[in-house]
Amino acid sequence: MASTSPEPAATETGDSVKIRRLEIADRERGFLSLLSQLSSCPDLTESEFAACFADLAALGDDHVILVAEDPAAAPERRILSTGCLFVERKFLRGGGKVGHVEDVVVDAAARGRGLGLRVVRRLVEIAKEAGCYKVILDCTPELRAYYAKCGFVEKGVQMAVYF
Repeated sequence: MASTSPEPAATETGDSVKIRRLEIADRERGFLSLLSQLSSCPDLTESEFAACFADLAALGDDHVILVAEDPAAAPERRILSTGCLFVERKFLRGGGKVGHVEDVVVDAAARGRGLGLRVVRRLVEIAKEAGCYKVILDCTPELRAYYAKCGFVEKGVQMAVYF
């Protein structure tokens, strides 16, 4: 999950925003408050965040969290967008892999700049590079058109049990 080298930077928005893997220092750059714009995300202490980060990092390339940051916005380098890919290994399709895109959110103040699109497209590229035969995600009906712009097509119905 963590990496010392950034993901290749896209230039389609013409700004200085970099797409890279999550780093432990991103807790202080507003990562958790960004996630709280998507769903309930109580603050974690530094040690709780470090433990969760270590657990996810232990999954290697089967769990990738990307963030978009603007290094030109120093010194705080706030996280503007994030998204996650986890790779599910299957017996189907000869031991195939499925990529699941999750937790995509763009900071309310940074929307409209194509950051979510860049993050999602990079996650799809990573899934393809990992040998996934498909990438899936769940979204609300209001976001269908957005994810269609990212190359996704509607398929099936999502069901859930919450605890």
